[in-house]
Amino acid sequence: MNIIQQLEKEQLDKLKENKVIPEFSPGDTVRVNVKISEGTRERVQAYEGVVIGRSGAGINESFTVRKISYGEGVERVFPVYSPTIESIAIVKKGKVRRAKLYYLRSRRGKSARIAEKIDTNRSKAKEASTPQETTSDSE
Repeated sequence: MNIIQQLEKEQLDKLKENKVIPEFSPGDTVRVNVKISEGTRERVQAYEGVVIGRSGAGINESFTVRKISYGEGVERVFPVYSPTIESIAIVKKGKVRRAKLYYLRSRRGKSARIAEKIDTNRSKAKEASTPQETTSDSE
């Protein structure tokens, strides 16, 4: 490992201590809370859309989010470890078979929808963890 890789690894470890970044992949709908500074004020803006791709690795990793705003497609690229990202939340998981969903750019309406991934293991675990009502006859 050369010195540059070692420095990047140290920086990445520092960033991972402060931030919790969920596991998400292309096809997932995410809500990214971004810090925006307007003059002296700073506010948080939510950007919700479909992840159409991830690129890079390590500290240089980024992801592209696409949303439809007033009938117009808007894409924004976020570095994963950017200090302007306050949080990333997964709204729903998407079921896709591609790593890059650039074909969504030419799709409109229902054809641009992504099927939701239904995790059967999680739903079974949730059913098992919820207590069932038991009736006891102690008469």
